[in-house]
Amino acid sequence: MRFSGGGIRRTNSVNPLRGIRGKPDGLIRTAETLYTSLGRKPIFRVPHIADDLDDQLRERGYGMAAGSAVLFCDLAARSFAQVDGVLIEREMSADWHNESHRIGASSELDHTIFAQMIATIVIPKAFVSIRADGKTVAKAYGAIDNGLLVVESVATDPDYRQRGYSRKILTALMGWAKREGAEAACLQVLADNTAARALYASLGFDHELYRYHYRMNP
Repeated sequence: MRFSGGGIRRTNSVNPLRGIRGKPDGLIRTAETLYTSLGRKPIFRVPHIADDLDDQLRERGYGMAAGSAVLFCDLAARSFAQVDGVLIEREMSADWHNESHRIGASSELDHTIFAQMIATIVIPKAFVSIRADGKTVAKAYGAIDNGLLVVESVATDPDYRQRGYSRKILTALMGWAKREGAEAACLQVLADNTAARALYASLGFDHELYRYHYRMNP
């Protein structure tokens, strides 16, 4: 049960895990008590492994939103050439942080909480960005856990889309991860974002691991 603050659903929601779980009705009551005590509405992130939870939430009037897919890439089967112009940093710099806030158009609170969460990551990580016309136009970061690169926060300035910048930063990030010993990568994308999914598929993210959506208390 995550409650980092701000408006980011993934970090302020109930997240079912694999393995033995309690019965859905008890879990829902417990979560509602906790989130209400914090002054927050309960949000449930429902992966396909938790269909029983989904049925119970629907019966309680929880609405569904934001279906996403988690995609997988076999890095071991791919090679990555050096990408010119992409900056790779092992820690989040002030410039990456500030430009990420501008591109992503997040709230000031979410921007601050994001930085606090990043500061807790102690596994190998890298922050990639590319500049044009004197400003950052695309960025992402990734962290490696047990040979798996998890790609996060991919964004491109709306005025610079369809120019290949996302492809460059992701190629650079995946190349860095492979040099660090990663054997695979994953990322998540809105399930109906056909443009992004086409880009990711061309980079090797051609296998869907699972889907999830959110249920929110009205």
